[in-house]
Amino acid sequence: MTKRSIGFAILIASSVGILPSCYRVPKEIEPKINYAIQDRYLKSLPAPFSELTATEEQSPWGTEYLIGLGFARSLDLYRAITAFRRAEILAPKEEVERKLEMQYEILLCYYLGRRYSEVTKAFDVSALSKVTTEFPAFHDLLVVLYDSYQQLDQDERACQILELIRQHYPSTYSTLSVSSALQRADFCELNEIANNLPERPYINSLLNSYRTQKKSPTTASVLNAVLPGSGYLYLGQRQTAFTALVFNGLFIASSVYFFKNGPVSAGIITASFEAGWYFGGIYGAGTQAKLYNERLYERTVNPIMNKEGLFPVFRLQYAF
Repeated sequence: MTKRSIGFAILIASSVGILPSCYRVPKEIEPKINYAIQDRYLKSLPAPFSELTATEEQSPWGTEYLIGLGFARSLDLYRAITAFRRAEILAPKEEVERKLEMQYEILLCYYLGRRYSEVTKAFDVSALSKVTTEFPAFHDLLVVLYDSYQQLDQDERACQILELIRQHYPSTYSTLSVSSALQRADFCELNEIANNLPERPYINSLLNSYRTQKKSPTTASVLNAVLPGSGYLYLGQRQTAFTALVFNGLFIASSVYFFKNGPVSAGIITASFEAGWYFGGIYGAGTQAKLYNERLYERTVNPIMNKEGLFPVFRLQYAF
């Protein structure tokens, strides 16, 4: 073996030994599960609070409150928030219950608009932390807060709210537990749910469907290591597989040519480029397998969660 061949072999061998440690594809999937709520669903929910009296309607704050409700019922949420805020400012201090109602309506508007950080900020400056089960919308307030904290990855506060839901509303707690496991793709918990809650057969169907169709990131990476492009072919990405095979083949051929015929520096440069393509392809195949699984999971779970009403928003008992 010539010195040039030995140099090329050492370069490739050292790359093979070192670079794989830099590439680790996470095994867990991180799906993005979204709900599709119909306007007519929200409009069908009753109002939690009593109607304003004739005297209240004639007051400045009562007028603003009615305007806010009008905007909210037509789902013009941001105008509704403005009107509710004006009503809260205009309402006298003795209208404690009505002020709580306005503060809740503001939270609900932010929540339905998916402004979760605004939900938590509005809650923190409100008096709603002091309400009890006597508050007509207490159940919905807990659901709104739980989902908002979850969306913001504030797990500790979400768990505190979930514990309150468990104490007061066991049925809602059970549904939210399933919802959370599905949204986080927590397969350990989902398996436990499937075994312990036979009344939810769709969990088993979902798990079986996902297991039979998912792809292995490890298999994709190994295939691409053995033959560049084959990992992508395993995922059904034919164009990417062809491109990877051609580029790797060209760089390998160029590297061999330069190491045999010179200049060696050109061989080193092309070999380094090839190492980047080669190991990048290994990592890329594993990453694409993870993305494939995430999209597969989303396509499987989204329809089920919408159909079964498993999203927290579908647990609301009241609207405007």
